Amino acid sequence: MDSGRLSSLFLSPWFFLQCAGEENWVDSRTVYIGHKEPPPGADAFIQQRFPDNRVVSSKYTFWNFIPKNMFEQFRRVANFYFLIIFLVQLIIDTPTSPVTSGLPLFFVIIVTAIKQGYEDWLRHKADKAVNQCPVSVIQRGKKIKKESFRITVGDVVFVKEDETFACDLILLSSSRDDGTCFVTTASLDGESSHKTYYAVQDTKAFRTEEEVDSIHATIECEQPQPDLYNCLAFENIRLVRYRPLGSENVLLRGATLKNTEFIYAVAIYTGMETKMALNYQSKSQKRSAVEKSMNSYLVVYLCILISKALINTVLKYIWQADPNKDEPWYNERTEAQRQRHILIRAFTDFLAFMVLFNYIIPVSMYVTVEMQKFLGSYFIMWDDDMYDEELGERAVVNTSDLNEELGQVEYVFTDKTGTLTENNMEFIECCVDGHVYVPDAICNGQVTSHKKPAFVLRWSLVELQHLVLSNSVCSRVSVHEANECTVFLATTQEREELFFRALCLCHTVQVKEEETVDGIKHGIHQGKSASFYISSSPDEVALVEGMKNVHFSEETPVVHLWNIKFELLEVLSFDSVRRRMSVIVRATSGDIFLFCKGADSSILPRVISGKVDEVKAREGLRTLCVAYRPLSPEQHQEVCRLLSGAKLALQDRDKRLSEAYELVEKDLILLGATAVEDRLQEKAADTIESLHKAGMKVWVLTGDKMETAAATCYASRLFRRNTQILELTTKRVEEQNLHDEDLNSGSYKEIFLEICRNCSAVLCCRMAPLQKAQIVKMIKASKEHPITLAIGDGANDVSMILEAHVGIGIMGKEGRQAVRNSDYAIPKFKHLKKMLLVHGHYYYIRISELVQYFFYKNVCFIFPQFLYQFFCGFSQQPLYDTAYLTLYNISFTSLPILVYSLMEQHINMDILKKDPSLYKDVAKNSLLRWPTFIYWTVLGVYNAIVMFFGTYFLFDNTTFTSNGQMFGNWTFGTLVFTVLVFTVTFKLVLDTHYWTWINHFVIWGSLVFFVLFSLLWGGIIWPFLNYQRMYYVFMQMLSSGPAWLSIILLITASLLPDVVKKVIWRALWPTITERIQVSPFSMEKLCQWRRLMFTCADVCCGSAGERWVVPRPRVPSREWLPLLRLCAVLLSSQKRESGYL
Repeated sequence: MDSGRLSSLFLSPWFFLQCAGEENWVDSRTVYIGHKEPPPGADAFIQQRFPDNRVVSSKYTFWNFIPKNMFEQFRRVANFYFLIIFLVQLIIDTPTSPVTSGLPLFFVIIVTAIKQGYEDWLRHKADKAVNQCPVSVIQRGKKIKKESFRITVGDVVFVKEDETFACDLILLSSSRDDGTCFVTTASLDGESSHKTYYAVQDTKAFRTEEEVDSIHATIECEQPQPDLYNCLAFENIRLVRYRPLGSENVLLRGATLKNTEFIYAVAIYTGMETKMALNYQSKSQKRSAVEKSMNSYLVVYLCILISKALINTVLKYIWQADPNKDEPWYNERTEAQRQRHILIRAFTDFLAFMVLFNYIIPVSMYVTVEMQKFLGSYFIMWDDDMYDEELGERAVVNTSDLNEELGQVEYVFTDKTGTLTENNMEFIECCVDGHVYVPDAICNGQVTSHKKPAFVLRWSLVELQHLVLSNSVCSRVSVHEANECTVFLATTQEREELFFRALCLCHTVQVKEEETVDGIKHGIHQGKSASFYISSSPDEVALVEGMKNVHFSEETPVVHLWNIKFELLEVLSFDSVRRRMSVIVRATSGDIFLFCKGADSSILPRVISGKVDEVKAREGLRTLCVAYRPLSPEQHQEVCRLLSGAKLALQDRDKRLSEAYELVEKDLILLGATAVEDRLQEKAADTIESLHKAGMKVWVLTGDKMETAAATCYASRLFRRNTQILELTTKRVEEQNLHDEDLNSGSYKEIFLEICRNCSAVLCCRMAPLQKAQIVKMIKASKEHPITLAIGDGANDVSMILEAHVGIGIMGKEGRQAVRNSDYAIPKFKHLKKMLLVHGHYYYIRISELVQYFFYKNVCFIFPQFLYQFFCGFSQQPLYDTAYLTLYNISFTSLPILVYSLMEQHINMDILKKDPSLYKDVAKNSLLRWPTFIYWTVLGVYNAIVMFFGTYFLFDNTTFTSNGQMFGNWTFGTLVFTVLVFTVTFKLVLDTHYWTWINHFVIWGSLVFFVLFSLLWGGIIWPFLNYQRMYYVFMQMLSSGPAWLSIILLITASLLPDVVKKVIWRALWPTITERIQVSPFSMEKLCQWRRLMFTCADVCCGSAGERWVVPRPRVPSREWLPLLRLCAVLLSSQKRESGYL
């Protein structure tokens, strides 16, 4: 560029870009390119302040971690309650030490804070890697490197090929002469195809740092908003002439530059104001259904605790109404105590009873739950079945708080591109003049040479099958077949030529020699460079590669076919409303053709001739129809006039272009159709089918077109051909405005929700990221409040991942935004099956047992203390020693249930994978419902009554030790505590189905530790204690034979009802899970023999007139008699329940 041109541009007035129509102008921002002030005479310069380019996905900072984390932790009922109890113990005189409440509380708080701080540190680390990524910026005519977070609005950014845009940009110029660049937006809208963007017309010729730095201009655009698809703009020159611009000039953060050497662009939105960041759903604290149940149970137990304290307080003052009982000679009150008001004394006693009974609220349960979740999450990360060798990645757990929620999922919301599919389009078949052709070799990802044409004709029933359209192939068949082949070629050659010409000409494919994506080089064949195709539509690449296989080649803008050259005249680009594209070409002979390609619903209504009935969509494939129209010179001139007028329109340009396209693309002649397929990920269909069998509803939320998404749903068996399809959509002309609709507002929301909830599967197309989150939120807020799971692989899926109860990211080809913001990350979609059906099932079983068991053992622990007050004059005398009070939940009973909650497998994992319906047994929080909770509570009360009164009546004034002494109150309490520890431990033994050496070590080791501790605690006079009340108590108790007998009898009496209940329930009303547990055979063998018994039963029950031929099993009768009897029992139960096979 010469200096005169540079100076003229420098002195030219400012141009303005407005990212909304002027008639809709509300608020705007003015961006000064390169931070240059306006020239003299312009409007007043007011520098606006914009945020930097920092992106934050973490929750805490160094300064707010402690107060914010403490606030979140003390929102939990148990934590806040124990904080109050600890403060009460510090303020007033209570029967127990403040250490008994403060130590467990502080341990829980510290462990939880460390865990959450570590997880947030990982998010900070990921944010730092993104924010410190180097970016090239133009300053003073030179290119300098900046960290990404230092970019500000107005900076001119230099981007090279394969680099990702660090912020939202306006394209100023590119390395291409026409000012275009190619971009992939897979991380934004899920589309992995190459899209074309255009530079500002007045700056596209500036291709050096000096030229770009000389630009003096402003960009005026609307304030940040999350719409990814609309950005209408105007260029204002000398305030007289307007040049329309649009969203094709805006490059969004997260997109990647492709097939373009470099570009220059100016930043207009940065940091959390970029469209990608605005489409992020704000982070919120996710809480599982189990935690909500725990809080509900805690409220119940808090009410029980208050009732206990209130009853004891009232009874104490009734007891003390008698003066002789109020002040015995050994416990007279002080003068200060006598003068205190009775209400103050009553309130103090009430608080003292609250402290005495506070152990019914298990604060240690929270730390055990936290440890179980944190340690249990490693089983997912260590699972070799969830390791992908191709990617070299394992499953990742970002948030372990939701492990059990994996076993409660009712709705699965999944993205399509990159999640269900592999982003690889394959050319499956084509139909020409009613005949179907199948390529015998499909080139996918790069173009290779073939020596033979690769299409096989699939004949109808009266025609030959597998006749290859090649002279070399025809020579290998019979003479009769060869004659028919010759006749067929002669009659269809003209249509075939036009069809393949259309496929070679009607596209926007670009050719590239080599490209590296995700570390994999494309365009390399047998160690040599070969042509590599890129396009705005992946199916176009598949079609062009298919043409390459049969020796059709193209060069743009002149294409050679059978020694015929075609000149490209016009391109009528594809859009989501028309759902088709066209090209106008001129042959060397002078003939002008319009070739059109698009969806069948868009092409067929414009066809005036051709075999329409023979063109049908095939299951799982996307069908594109191909048609043409010959144009006379006069018609071509008219078309050029219409298109030129529409392109130069200042107002309603899109509308006028659409009207012009409608007039041009008419009176078409149908040539045929193509079928392409975006290949599903391995075992994606099997995974979806298993999720359906498990009772989950699968919704596909995608930004892709309806035809493509529907084809994927058919291929993945989400839809079937016999499925009744209900389509809810607006008019086609309004499709581009669908993203403006708020799905959570409007009078049709309830109707829409009711319809969708009654469907077995739902597909939502053309969804913006926030719309995906709104769909998930709508289902979450429905009256059933189902548990939702969202899974995706791109930044466009982050909003729904954050909105759902459980968010899972796929380690795909669209970056790591979804992985960083998800709760869990897996390499492939197929791994979701084991994560839910096995790990989710186990996690829920384990933690539900943990929660119920903790409440049960604390009821057993504290209810004897309540009963003891009736025998000690309500004097707040503890039944247990302080050491036992402190260590019961921390040491004596905590490790066995922790190991159980990590190791338990009530059913073999192979059976869980083979039979997804077992997932329904634990669905809808079935193990933490109120009837189950009441049963565990009643069982705990019963055990407590047996322990207390059994000990009381067995040793009432009669039992002596070996030296003639009677048991005292501490011996009585120790005996009750010993029975308690052994009873609750044996209860866990009865519930354990999966035994390992770790279970044995921890369970029996805990009992041994209790005995050794009691011996040590009572066998030494500890100098740091003010009292020695436990000295020799435990040894004295064990020296008594009746004490040993009492321990055995009371443990047996406590556990017997639960054992009887289980035996009766399993015999009369067994669940599927329980049947599998008691079966001594594998699932497959059991099913085989049950089928055999059903056959035998049908033979025995058949009518006399029927003849049955049943093969006799060759098994020894005596050896297999027990098995046959077992199968007969199972058969009878199945007949009774219409059963499970």
